[in-house]
Amino acid sequence: MVAGVDHNALRAQAVEVGVDRAVTVNKRSLIDKQLSRYSRPWSTLRELIQNAADAAASRVVIKIETNSSTRVPTPQSDDPSTRLNHVLQNHTVGQWVIENNGNVFGPDDWARLQEISSGNPDEDKIGAFGVGFYSVFSISERPYISSGSEALEFYWKENDLRTKRFKSPQTTETVFQLPARDSGSSVPRGSELSSLCEFLAGSMTFVKLQSIELFIDDWRMLRLSKSIADAVDLRVPADFNKSTSDKLMRVSQVTQQAVQLEAEWLKALESTSSLRSGRDINATLENTTKSVFSFFKRKLDTPSQNTSKKEHDEKSAPSAIVQDMTAVSRHKAFFHVNKASISTNVNRELGAEFLRLRKKSPPKATTVSFLAQSYDEQAASNLNEPAVASKLFKSVLPENKGHVYIGFTTSQTTGLAAHLEIPALVPTVEREQLDLNSKHIKEWNTGLLRAAGIVSRISWSSATADLRERLSKYPGITERKVLAPHELEDVLPAVKWLYASFDWSPTTPLSNVGSYVQDAFWDCGKDFSLISSRGFVPLDSVRVTSDDLSFVEELPIVPEPLLQFGLIKRLRAGDVLSDVQIDDIVAILEKSKKTRTPVQLQQLLTYLATRARANTINPREIRSVLNATVASDEEVAPTQIIALNEVTEHVNPDKIPPDMPVPPSTIPFKYTKRLSKFDTDALGFQELDSLKWLQWLVDSRANGQLTSEQNIETNPTFAANVLKALSKNWAGMSQDSKTKITAMLENQRIIPTKQGMKKPSESYFSTVKLFADLPVILPLSNVKEGFLTTLGVRKTLEIGVVFDRLMSGSSQQWSHVDLIKYLASVWDDVPTRDRERLKSTPVCPAELLEGKPSEQRYRISELYEPSDSLRRLGLPTLQWPSNYNAQSKEAKLLAILGLRDAPSYIDLVNIIATAGQSANSSLREFALKYFIENSQSKGYNTAPIASVKIPFLPVQGSKDKLSVPANCFTNERAAVLGFELLRPDLHKYAVLLGAQADPPIDRCIQRLTKKPPRTKRQAREMFGYMTSRIGVITNQHVEILGSANIVPVTTIKNDVVEDEVPVRHLPPRLCFLGDGGQWAGMCDFVDFGKEAEMFLLRCGSKHEPSIPDLAFLLTQQPARLLNKLGIDSYLEVLIKLAHDWSSLKKDRILVEKMQQAPILLATKIETSNGLDEGIDEKGGSKKWHLAKASDIVIVDEIGNYNLFKTNILAAPQQDEDLEDMYAQLGVPALSNLVEERQQISGLGPENRPKQHTALHLQSIIRERALLFLYDYSKDSLHPNRDSKWLEKNLTVQTVRSIVIKTTMTGTDIKHIQEKTATLRQETNRNWIICITEKYSMAHVSRALARLLLVRPKPRDWMVLTEYLRSELSGLQEAGINVDRILRQKEKEAKVAEERHQQQLEQEQRARDEREALEREMKDRKGQDTNKSVEEQNQDLMPGNFPGSNDGREHETEGTQEPPSLFGGFKKMFGLDARKPQPPLANGEHMVHDGDAIHQIDHEVPYTDSEPRKDPSSTKPPVPMTAQQLRDLTRTALQTTRPHTSSTLQSEPSVHKVEELHTTCDARPGMNITHTGFASNFRVFLDNEVIEAGTTVSEFMTTNRSGLAHFAAVLQDCATIYNLPSSSLQIFYDISSTTMAFNQNKSLFFNYRYFNQDHLPMLEAGDKDLAVRHWATTTAHELAHNIEGDHNVRFQSVWQALIETHIPSIAEVARRVRARTPPPAGPPRQAAPTRQGPPRAPPSGTAAFNGPFTR
Repeated sequence: MVAGVDHNALRAQAVEVGVDRAVTVNKRSLIDKQLSRYSRPWSTLRELIQNAADAAASRVVIKIETNSSTRVPTPQSDDPSTRLNHVLQNHTVGQWVIENNGNVFGPDDWARLQEISSGNPDEDKIGAFGVGFYSVFSISERPYISSGSEALEFYWKENDLRTKRFKSPQTTETVFQLPARDSGSSVPRGSELSSLCEFLAGSMTFVKLQSIELFIDDWRMLRLSKSIADAVDLRVPADFNKSTSDKLMRVSQVTQQAVQLEAEWLKALESTSSLRSGRDINATLENTTKSVFSFFKRKLDTPSQNTSKKEHDEKSAPSAIVQDMTAVSRHKAFFHVNKASISTNVNRELGAEFLRLRKKSPPKATTVSFLAQSYDEQAASNLNEPAVASKLFKSVLPENKGHVYIGFTTSQTTGLAAHLEIPALVPTVEREQLDLNSKHIKEWNTGLLRAAGIVSRISWSSATADLRERLSKYPGITERKVLAPHELEDVLPAVKWLYASFDWSPTTPLSNVGSYVQDAFWDCGKDFSLISSRGFVPLDSVRVTSDDLSFVEELPIVPEPLLQFGLIKRLRAGDVLSDVQIDDIVAILEKSKKTRTPVQLQQLLTYLATRARANTINPREIRSVLNATVASDEEVAPTQIIALNEVTEHVNPDKIPPDMPVPPSTIPFKYTKRLSKFDTDALGFQELDSLKWLQWLVDSRANGQLTSEQNIETNPTFAANVLKALSKNWAGMSQDSKTKITAMLENQRIIPTKQGMKKPSESYFSTVKLFADLPVILPLSNVKEGFLTTLGVRKTLEIGVVFDRLMSGSSQQWSHVDLIKYLASVWDDVPTRDRERLKSTPVCPAELLEGKPSEQRYRISELYEPSDSLRRLGLPTLQWPSNYNAQSKEAKLLAILGLRDAPSYIDLVNIIATAGQSANSSLREFALKYFIENSQSKGYNTAPIASVKIPFLPVQGSKDKLSVPANCFTNERAAVLGFELLRPDLHKYAVLLGAQADPPIDRCIQRLTKKPPRTKRQAREMFGYMTSRIGVITNQHVEILGSANIVPVTTIKNDVVEDEVPVRHLPPRLCFLGDGGQWAGMCDFVDFGKEAEMFLLRCGSKHEPSIPDLAFLLTQQPARLLNKLGIDSYLEVLIKLAHDWSSLKKDRILVEKMQQAPILLATKIETSNGLDEGIDEKGGSKKWHLAKASDIVIVDEIGNYNLFKTNILAAPQQDEDLEDMYAQLGVPALSNLVEERQQISGLGPENRPKQHTALHLQSIIRERALLFLYDYSKDSLHPNRDSKWLEKNLTVQTVRSIVIKTTMTGTDIKHIQEKTATLRQETNRNWIICITEKYSMAHVSRALARLLLVRPKPRDWMVLTEYLRSELSGLQEAGINVDRILRQKEKEAKVAEERHQQQLEQEQRARDEREALEREMKDRKGQDTNKSVEEQNQDLMPGNFPGSNDGREHETEGTQEPPSLFGGFKKMFGLDARKPQPPLANGEHMVHDGDAIHQIDHEVPYTDSEPRKDPSSTKPPVPMTAQQLRDLTRTALQTTRPHTSSTLQSEPSVHKVEELHTTCDARPGMNITHTGFASNFRVFLDNEVIEAGTTVSEFMTTNRSGLAHFAAVLQDCATIYNLPSSSLQIFYDISSTTMAFNQNKSLFFNYRYFNQDHLPMLEAGDKDLAVRHWATTTAHELAHNIEGDHNVRFQSVWQALIETHIPSIAEVARRVRARTPPPAGPPRQAAPTRQGPPRAPPSGTAAFNGPFTR
């Protein structure tokens, strides 16, 4: 829009001064364009007929007045048919005349007729001379209208349409004369005439006309007349909602009228080939009225084309003429119209818009009509003959699809086989379609369509009510409730017709029209019924299926012929009408009180099987149907009920005869005979097995449930059939089933025999013929012998019968040999029970001397085979008269019956033992020999002979003594412990005889501890033997042996008389091996040879005592050790214990013993009763004593000690660690036992001397105390007492005299002394050093040292005295850097202030940066952002990032480095760098240690799932409070944890730290593996080292000593920070620059840097520097537990960690100076590296941050 132009002002100016001119309209063009919208044929007639209906006309006459042909003369024949045919074939249309008898025109009508688009304002009228009237111009150029007493003619004046109105003769008709525009247009004939007639018939559908007549000249071609019956009210169901969903329309009343439409036509119409339902638009325009378009088309056509077309029309004329074209044909059509009264509820907005658009208000009431044809009306119409009748009424009767009517039909279909007349609908301009575009018109029209849906539903209900009434007339339908097939067949055609009428097909051209109607149809009422097998049933009860469900006739099913109808399909698609579900069938079966018939039961099973084969039903559903089904087996008995919920089996006729009775749980075979195995399995019916069937037969017989014909014990035929069935299936049965059937029939008299029904065991096969009276079985057809044998039918005589009949003393008596021979011949047929009885019955005699039989009979299993070896062993053998053949049938049978061929191993043992006891050596040796020789063949080699408790083995050294295998061994050396040895000639059979080589180790230990050796020889033998068993000695055994008194100890070394020397026994753990060396007099050393030494070492003996051993020995025999060692050696032992006190104190029990035992040395000045050490300076004698800790005093004040030295036991003062150990054991300090009372004169102001001396001394103290305290750690000082504290809290005052009265607790001894200086505390907690005029500087030093130091020593007093006495120049000459110390102290005094100032500066910088950023952002908003990409990137060099310093290295001059924490502590820890290092190119900061450059690595505290924050969003650091720092340091210490994995692999990464603009953090890549331990620390080795050729064992062996040193240093670091040692790990690599790193809060330290930088220092004795360095490194890694980046927060935590632990670091560094180095290993060698020095970062760049990296 052009800026600055005021269009409103211009518009006002144009209205005021502009030229006024009317808008002109080209009326001809306007009318032609309007007429182009009327595409349907006969539109002009449609408009005129509609206007006639609006004028209440009852009759309309249409005349076509023709012009004679100029080419074909009129025939002279008088035959009407000939003349009519000539007119139709040759005449042209002259004019159209349309007459109606409706109301004549009034003034308003004439006025509207002359105005375009000013239709009838009556809201109940459809048209009346609006735009529609002007369709007449498509027919005529000069229309003429006559009505009443006036007439009017239209004519054209160029493009302007004008009228002439004049008076005419009075008439009651209204006549429209329309002269044809084209004088050459043919008279309608053929299909065109048929189309016109069809149109006129359709016009009678809803219009309020009683007749329409069509004339061509004087011939009435067609007459249509309509008769309407009286209206009948239709019942509207009570549950119907008669209002539309939008509440716009409401149906108030519905009536039904029967309509008869009669047509009369001339036979001339039947001469046409066909009647069409419509014509082509172009044909209509060209062949009838020649509209505007046809006019132009004709102008463009050539004459030849017109001639050809004319010839074509003539040729297309029918070749045959009906005999009498003027004859009249008549036909009638019947249908009904359901008309509903509709009341409207239009809101104000809709009404106003409707009036604006339609020029009339919406009607307050209207109608909706539903036109359809019932089945009976269709049958009565019989429109099939003649064909012209069917075509003529096609547009009247909606056979396939209905249309929406607005007076006349539209192109919109209804989706039903019914017409809907909705006169209040608003159509589009051409009246062909509905207007659903305009918002308010759409609202009105959709409301009417919904009302039409309600009327359609009421029509459906009316039709179904008629069908219900028809069904009710069938006889007995009320009781049956089920339609018979013929009844259903009778009513089905009417139902089909109804369903076809409500097919709900898609509507065209507007598809949503059908949606509005259909939605209202379904929504207006809930009660919707469908025809089913049980009549009309509510929709929710009806089901659909194509299966035969006659077995549930109670279930309403939609008849299958109806499933093809669209109504049913739509109901199914919408899940409103559902298919039959199994639950439906189950519900019917459960509710029904009637049982299913056999036929229905068969149908049900077939249905379920079919569904199962189709996989459309699951087992649970099948079972639910069966559980609900009860059927009656009428063929058996009317009352015989089959409850399928109890049925689980079916009959397999191949196994059980179908005619046999079956259990109630089995369905009779007749119902399953047509089902396959798959079907029965799917139904869940298992095959009835023979076992269950037989069990039921047996139980039913016992219960009397079966008839006598079905009794297996009384009816031989039935029993034979049962046996036949069982025999047939016997081979396929399981062994378990066979066993159960055999047991079941064992006591059943089921076997038919000659003696009647018998049990199987009482029956015999026909082959047994020994006795005539035996019950032999009768012939059984198809019953197998093997089956009967299994049941127990005997093939042999029962053994009892044999005993009774054959061995009862009769003349036919058999011997045992005859019995055995008989049984051997029939053994296979002898039953098992008889076999068992034979085994348990004594039937055979034993063999006596000379082969005679014994009178006593034995069981066969009690006898042995008759052989010489068994007879020699004295065993009872079988008496057998002839030669005994072990391979004969009789021998094999005897073996089966238990005849023994050899004694068992235990029998042989008893024989040997008994022979040994009776001194029968020959039998004993023979039995041993038999055992050995037959061990393989008789299985003695597998017998558990070793567990035998009977002594039977001959032992070495005794002829008659026998031993059990467990006590007999073959190792000669075991005899030294008193164990028995197997006789030597049997050693090679030791395993067979159960003897072991050595006794169990537990027994050896038991004997050794019970009877230990008394001599060295015994000890050598016993311990030597135990060494040979050392492989089986477990740790549990070591615990027993190590504490057992088994080692003989004696001071005499003469082996000749060693048996007579008294000995004492000690446990191995208290003994030491070898000659003892320096410890020989202190400990018990033994030497039993190298072999015995291995056993003792395993039991805990050592070559020399360890520190804990020495401590334990002291607690046991301190006086003895003192006598052996002497004072000096004993004191050295105590000092060793003190140096290792950190580990000793962990053993609480040992510490308690050391506190309670008199093991500590102490001195006392006395004259006797002690060991002389020397004479003190005052003539006293110093004596050494052994005493308990509670009896000794630590001398911490030499002055008081001199006062009470003859009264106390003083602790040695040679070693500070020793004093610390004494204190830990509970030795009190002398200062805690001494009480001093001061008597000072001259304190008050009244007699106080001059104070100039005191003031001078006070200034000296303040100055020199600063120098004195510099070398002391915080642990040595009283808390917070430094030089500044002295300035505030200490004063010096001169007094006149000082007297001190000293007493010691627990004694009455008092000492009074005069002193020149003393320390005094005032009530305000300030301290005063009181001095006399002539004071002693030594006294001042003692007083001052007591104030400053926790435990002042004499040397402290001496040093302090020297500091106070000497001038500063003298101190400087003595080598004390006075200036440096003073400057350092001054610097430390400023540290706190500087830190505070730095924090303030950081806060200010942060604020400044934020303000600058805000200003920059504001400036950018006002600048042009269209800067080219080249300008933005012109300074960005490769490798740089936006915001970097142009890709150049950071300048060092003029820039301020980030504050370095390490620099703040380098002087304190002795790590001062030699020269400053420039900042690194990539922004790294460095930490210095001499010439070495280090840096820290860490585990990044975020994961891949937690991306880094955008650096641009990083806010300036916020300073932390002191409490926050304390919390963070505590968290850093508590969250440290061990690294549990055996490997560590990570990729390197680098990112920039935005808080420190010159810093980049990098994380190095690691690939290390756990390879061993150094003390308690895990050692990891870089895989590069292994790949370079160094093995793990080589590395650990080569660096054993160095790793031990490094572990000791890391242990000190863990102690400083109170960390578990498991959280610290050692690693080694050969290429990285990483000194240490933090991996997921586990700390890793590089041994390579320690090996290069600090190990040489440690080996030279300088240890404290290494501890300080690695303690600082540890703090660095701990800080990474809180912050991964090297930002301000990280530096604050690191600084706080070191500040908090400075005292601990200094104390540990002090203590390690005197620590004993770790045990020496091999000479230290350089750790494996690559060729050349370790790789360092390039000059000017930093290595990775994290663990300090070089």
